[in-house]
Amino acid sequence: MRRLHAAGHADLRTSHGYVVQHVVEGPRPVGEIATRMGITQQAVSKTVGELVGIGYLERTTDPADARVRLVGLSARGRAAVTATRRIRDEVQSELAAVLGEERTAALHETALAALEWAGGGDTMRTRQVPEST
Repeated sequence: MRRLHAAGHADLRTSHGYVVQHVVEGPRPVGEIATRMGITQQAVSKTVGELVGIGYLERTTDPADARVRLVGLSARGRAAVTATRRIRDEVQSELAAVLGEERTAALHETALAALEWAGGGDTMRTRQVPEST
């Protein structure tokens, strides 16, 4: 987060990322985001409101149904996702420089195995940000 803040996104919090991850592939209704996250629409709406207010998300009308409002990334939101991916790559490279590629890969696999053991594998997979295209 320190690096993301230094990259010009000081108003983002870790908790914002949980919502942002669900709109990286494209806009979604708040209800769908809430279902995917397993939390209430009110909780999602609160975070969406914060992110709209600070310019990372925008609300649009669903072209298929004008009654439905979609939530998607704004240009600032896409820039934050790009910065986050760059920072993640930097951290992985730095870790590999210190530990070596093999130990870094083993650390990654161990962390995933521990997450699976603790019952968090499905949650992690449903919140994973897709790779850059």
